[in-house]
Amino acid sequence: MSNPKPGAKIHIIYYSMYGHIAQMAKQVLKGVEAAGAQGFLFQIPETLPQDVLDKMHAPKKDDKVPVVTYDKLDDILVNCDGIIFGYPTRYGGMCGQMKTFWDQTGGLWMKGALMSKPFSIFFSTSTQGGGQETTALTSLSNFVHHGMIYVPIGYSSPKLADMNEIHGGSAYGAGTLSGPDGSRQPSALELEVAEHSGKHLTEIAMALKIGRDALPKKEASPPNPEQKSVPPEPSRSRQSSANLKAKENK
Repeated sequence: MSNPKPGAKIHIIYYSMYGHIAQMAKQVLKGVEAAGAQGFLFQIPETLPQDVLDKMHAPKKDDKVPVVTYDKLDDILVNCDGIIFGYPTRYGGMCGQMKTFWDQTGGLWMKGALMSKPFSIFFSTSTQGGGQETTALTSLSNFVHHGMIYVPIGYSSPKLADMNEIHGGSAYGAGTLSGPDGSRQPSALELEVAEHSGKHLTEIAMALKIGRDALPKKEASPPNPEQKSVPPEPSRSRQSSANLKAKENK
Protein backbone atom coordinates (compact mmCIF):
# COMPACT_ATOMS: atom_id res chain seq x y z
CA MET A 1 0.00 0.00 0.00
CA SER A 2 1.47 3.37 -1.00
CA ASN A 3 1.97 6.13 1.52
CA PRO A 4 -0.68 8.87 1.43
CA LYS A 5 0.34 12.22 -0.01
CA PRO A 6 1.17 14.90 2.54
CA GLY A 7 -1.53 17.45 3.14
CA ALA A 8 -0.99 20.70 1.28
CA LYS A 9 -3.08 23.83 0.97
CA ILE A 10 -3.14 25.79 -2.29
CA HIS A 11 -4.85 29.16 -2.66
CA ILE A 12 -6.18 30.31 -6.03
CA ILE A 13 -6.44 34.10 -6.03
CA TYR A 14 -7.96 35.78 -9.06
CA TYR A 15 -9.63 38.81 -10.56
CA SER A 16 -12.24 38.37 -13.28
CA MET A 17 -14.25 41.12 -14.93
CA TYR A 18 -16.21 39.18 -17.56
CA GLY A 19 -16.02 35.68 -16.08
CA HIS A 20 -13.30 34.13 -18.24
CA ILE A 21 -10.73 34.00 -15.46
CA ALA A 22 -13.38 32.81 -13.00
CA GLN A 23 -14.10 29.82 -15.25
CA MET A 24 -10.40 29.06 -15.54
CA ALA A 25 -9.98 29.35 -11.76
CA LYS A 26 -12.57 26.66 -11.12
CA GLN A 27 -10.77 24.36 -13.54
CA VAL A 28 -7.42 25.12 -11.88
CA LEU A 29 -9.05 24.11 -8.59
CA LYS A 30 -9.92 20.71 -10.07
CA GLY A 31 -6.25 20.18 -10.89
CA VAL A 32 -5.20 21.12 -7.37
CA GLU A 33 -7.63 18.65 -5.86
CA ALA A 34 -6.68 15.93 -8.37
CA ALA A 35 -3.10 16.23 -7.14
CA GLY A 36 -4.25 15.47 -3.60
CA ALA A 37 -4.23 18.92 -2.03
CA GLN A 38 -6.84 21.23 -0.54
CA GLY A 39 -7.69 24.07 -2.87
CA PHE A 40 -9.45 27.33 -2.01
CA LEU A 41 -10.76 30.04 -4.33
CA PHE A 42 -10.46 33.75 -3.51
CA GLN A 43 -11.15 36.86 -5.56
CA ILE A 44 -9.60 40.27 -5.05
CA PRO A 45 -11.63 43.45 -4.52
CA GLU A 46 -12.99 45.44 -7.43
CA THR A 47 -11.53 48.94 -7.79
CA LEU A 48 -13.87 50.35 -10.42
CA PRO A 49 -17.12 52.08 -9.35
CA GLN A 50 -20.35 50.29 -10.18
CA ASP A 51 -21.50 52.88 -12.70
CA VAL A 52 -18.31 52.30 -14.71
CA LEU A 53 -18.77 48.54 -14.51
CA ASP A 54 -22.34 48.97 -15.75
CA LYS A 55 -21.14 50.95 -18.75
CA MET A 56 -18.60 48.21 -19.47
CA HIS A 57 -21.39 45.61 -19.26
CA ALA A 58 -19.47 43.68 -16.60
CA PRO A 59 -21.57 40.93 -15.00
CA LYS A 60 -21.98 40.54 -11.25
CA LYS A 61 -19.14 38.80 -9.43
CA ASP A 62 -19.60 35.31 -7.97
CA ASP A 63 -20.70 36.01 -4.39
CA LYS A 64 -19.90 32.42 -3.39
CA VAL A 65 -16.18 33.10 -3.72
CA PRO A 66 -14.79 35.10 -0.76
CA VAL A 67 -13.09 38.43 -1.38
CA VAL A 68 -9.60 39.00 0.03
CA THR A 69 -9.93 42.21 2.04
CA TYR A 70 -6.90 43.94 3.55
CA ASP A 71 -7.51 42.56 7.05
CA LYS A 72 -7.34 39.01 5.62
CA LEU A 73 -4.29 39.63 3.46
CA ASP A 74 -1.72 38.01 5.76
CA ASP A 75 -3.80 34.92 6.38
CA ILE A 76 -4.66 34.26 2.72
CA LEU A 77 -1.16 34.85 1.33
CA VAL A 78 0.96 33.38 4.12
CA ASN A 79 -0.99 30.40 5.44
CA CYS A 80 -0.76 28.15 2.40
CA ASP A 81 1.82 26.00 0.63
CA GLY A 82 1.44 27.64 -2.78
CA ILE A 83 -0.53 30.29 -4.64
CA ILE A 84 -1.94 30.35 -8.16
CA PHE A 85 -2.79 33.85 -9.42
CA GLY A 86 -5.23 34.52 -12.23
CA TYR A 87 -5.91 37.85 -13.93
CA PRO A 88 -6.77 39.33 -17.33
CA THR A 89 -4.30 41.42 -19.26
CA ARG A 90 -4.37 45.19 -19.50
CA TYR A 91 -2.20 46.37 -22.38
CA GLY A 92 -0.02 43.27 -22.12
CA GLY A 93 0.46 43.45 -18.35
CA MET A 94 -1.18 42.81 -15.00
CA CYS A 95 -4.62 44.41 -14.63
CA GLY A 96 -4.96 47.40 -12.30
CA GLN A 97 -7.12 45.53 -9.81
CA MET A 98 -4.43 42.90 -9.21
CA LYS A 99 -1.70 45.56 -9.08
CA THR A 100 -3.65 47.52 -6.46
CA PHE A 101 -4.08 44.32 -4.46
CA TRP A 102 -0.37 43.51 -4.66
CA ASP A 103 0.67 47.06 -3.75
CA GLN A 104 -0.82 46.38 -0.30
CA THR A 105 1.71 43.64 0.47
CA GLY A 106 4.51 45.96 1.63
CA GLY A 107 4.19 44.76 5.21
CA LEU A 108 4.64 41.15 4.15
CA TRP A 109 7.67 42.18 2.08
CA MET A 110 9.24 43.87 5.11
CA LYS A 111 8.91 40.63 7.09
CA GLY A 112 9.93 38.33 4.23
CA ALA A 113 6.68 36.48 4.85
CA LEU A 114 6.34 35.19 1.28
CA MET A 115 9.97 34.20 0.81
CA SER A 116 10.36 30.92 -1.14
CA LYS A 117 6.61 30.39 -1.55
CA PRO A 118 5.84 28.72 -4.92
CA PHE A 119 3.37 30.41 -7.25
CA SER A 120 2.11 30.23 -10.81
CA ILE A 121 -0.02 32.41 -13.07
CA PHE A 122 -2.92 31.98 -15.51
CA PHE A 123 -4.37 34.74 -17.65
CA SER A 124 -6.88 35.92 -20.24
CA THR A 125 -6.37 38.14 -23.30
CA SER A 126 -8.70 39.22 -26.07
CA THR A 127 -6.43 38.04 -28.91
CA GLN A 128 -3.48 35.71 -29.48
CA GLY A 129 -1.04 38.60 -29.60
CA GLY A 130 -2.63 40.43 -26.68
CA GLY A 131 -0.32 39.20 -23.93
CA GLN A 132 -0.33 35.41 -23.59
CA GLU A 133 3.35 35.69 -22.62
CA THR A 134 3.89 39.32 -21.59
CA THR A 135 1.05 39.35 -19.04
CA ALA A 136 2.98 36.89 -16.90
CA LEU A 137 6.45 38.12 -17.83
CA THR A 138 5.88 41.79 -17.00
CA SER A 139 4.21 40.98 -13.67
CA LEU A 140 7.04 38.83 -12.34
CA SER A 141 8.81 41.73 -10.62
CA ASN A 142 5.94 41.93 -8.13
CA PHE A 143 6.63 38.38 -6.98
CA VAL A 144 10.41 38.38 -7.41
CA HIS A 145 10.78 41.20 -4.89
CA HIS A 146 9.08 38.96 -2.35
CA GLY A 147 11.52 36.14 -3.11
CA MET A 148 8.75 33.84 -4.31
CA ILE A 149 9.41 30.80 -6.53
CA TYR A 150 7.84 31.03 -9.99
CA VAL A 151 6.59 27.69 -11.35
CA PRO A 152 5.75 28.04 -15.07
CA ILE A 153 4.15 25.09 -16.80
CA GLY A 154 6.63 25.13 -19.68
CA TYR A 155 5.37 22.63 -22.25
CA SER A 156 4.52 19.99 -19.67
CA SER A 157 1.07 19.78 -21.30
CA PRO A 158 1.14 18.55 -24.91
CA LYS A 159 -2.07 20.51 -25.51
CA LEU A 160 -0.07 23.72 -25.66
CA ALA A 161 1.51 22.50 -28.90
CA ASP A 162 -1.85 21.56 -30.45
CA MET A 163 -2.07 23.44 -33.76
CA ASN A 164 -5.52 22.14 -34.75
CA GLU A 165 -7.29 25.10 -33.18
CA ILE A 166 -6.66 28.63 -31.96
CA HIS A 167 -6.12 28.65 -28.21
CA GLY A 168 -4.56 30.56 -25.35
CA GLY A 169 -1.82 29.49 -22.98
CA SER A 170 1.96 29.56 -23.18
CA ALA A 171 5.01 28.24 -21.39
CA TYR A 172 4.37 30.96 -18.80
CA GLY A 173 1.00 29.55 -17.75
CA ALA A 174 -2.50 28.52 -18.72
CA GLY A 175 -4.46 31.07 -20.71
CA THR A 176 -7.68 31.74 -22.56
CA LEU A 177 -8.80 34.06 -25.36
CA SER A 178 -11.91 36.16 -24.79
CA GLY A 179 -12.25 37.74 -28.25
CA PRO A 180 -12.36 41.51 -28.91
CA ASP A 181 -15.90 41.78 -27.53
CA GLY A 182 -15.50 39.22 -24.75
CA SER A 183 -18.00 36.81 -26.29
CA ARG A 184 -15.59 33.90 -26.73
CA GLN A 185 -15.56 31.53 -23.76
CA PRO A 186 -12.70 29.26 -22.59
CA SER A 187 -12.43 26.24 -24.88
CA ALA A 188 -12.21 22.62 -23.74
CA LEU A 189 -8.50 22.64 -24.59
CA GLU A 190 -7.87 25.79 -22.54
CA LEU A 191 -9.79 24.40 -19.58
CA GLU A 192 -7.80 21.17 -19.79
CA VAL A 193 -4.52 23.11 -19.68
CA ALA A 194 -5.86 25.14 -16.75
CA GLU A 195 -6.57 21.94 -14.82
CA HIS A 196 -3.11 20.67 -15.69
CA SER A 197 -1.54 23.91 -14.42
CA GLY A 198 -3.25 23.49 -11.05
CA LYS A 199 -1.96 19.94 -10.76
CA HIS A 200 1.53 20.97 -11.88
CA LEU A 201 1.94 23.72 -9.26
CA THR A 202 0.50 21.50 -6.54
CA GLU A 203 2.95 18.68 -7.22
CA ILE A 204 5.87 21.12 -7.01
CA ALA A 205 4.49 22.67 -3.82
CA MET A 206 4.08 19.22 -2.27
CA ALA A 207 7.66 18.26 -3.15
CA LEU A 208 8.91 21.45 -1.51
CA LYS A 209 6.77 20.80 1.54
CA ILE A 210 8.15 17.25 1.93
CA GLY A 211 11.73 18.51 1.62
CA ARG A 212 11.24 21.36 4.07
CA ASP A 213 9.54 19.14 6.62
CA ALA A 214 12.51 16.77 6.43
CA LEU A 215 15.04 19.50 7.21
CA PRO A 216 16.23 19.83 10.83
CA LYS A 217 14.42 22.55 12.68
CA LYS A 218 16.39 25.72 13.23
CA GLU A 219 16.08 26.71 16.86
CA ALA A 220 17.57 30.00 17.94
CA SER A 221 19.53 29.81 21.22
CA PRO A 222 18.71 32.78 23.46
CA PRO A 223 21.69 34.40 25.20
CA ASN A 224 22.50 33.13 28.71
CA PRO A 225 22.20 36.06 31.15
CA GLU A 226 24.56 34.30 33.62
CA GLN A 227 27.35 33.94 31.08
CA LYS A 228 30.12 36.47 31.62
CA SER A 229 31.17 38.54 28.66
CA VAL A 230 34.66 37.84 27.35
CA PRO A 231 36.77 40.96 26.68
CA PRO A 232 37.84 41.31 23.07
CA GLU A 233 41.37 40.33 22.14
CA PRO A 234 43.72 43.24 21.44
CA SER A 235 44.32 43.96 17.79
CA ARG A 236 47.65 43.22 16.15
CA SER A 237 48.46 46.92 15.86
CA ARG A 238 47.92 47.42 19.60
CA GLN A 239 50.02 44.36 20.41
CA SER A 240 52.85 45.59 18.15
CA SER A 241 52.97 49.05 19.76
CA ALA A 242 52.94 47.48 23.23
CA ASN A 243 55.88 45.21 22.34
CA LEU A 244 57.80 48.18 20.87
CA LYS A 245 57.38 50.21 24.06
CA ALA A 246 58.53 47.23 26.14
CA LYS A 247 61.74 46.99 24.09
CA GLU A 248 62.40 50.76 24.44
CA ASN A 249 62.09 50.53 28.24
CA LYS A 250 64.72 47.79 28.50
